[in-house]
Amino acid sequence: MFFLLMLLVLGTLLFFLIRHGHFGSPSVATSNPSPETDAKKILAERFARGEISTDDFMERASVLNWTPGSDTWEVKNKKKR
Repeated sequence: MFFLLMLLVLGTLLFFLIRHGHFGSPSVATSNPSPETDAKKILAERFARGEISTDDFMERASVLNWTPGSDTWEVKNKKKR
């Protein structure tokens, strides 16, 4: 009986650790972004701050083979409970 109770406790603990992300494989959101993703983000931030003009922004985006607005940023999503 004691063995089954301990097995149940360990199973419950493992379930909650996996569910809350403290155990298991890392999610895509916590992994390192690609250099291209970093470049796009930096370019968009510089444009938003007004450091570069619209023409400069579009030219540099085309060098990255990127159409602004065609993709979303990698955002860490909260798990649904």
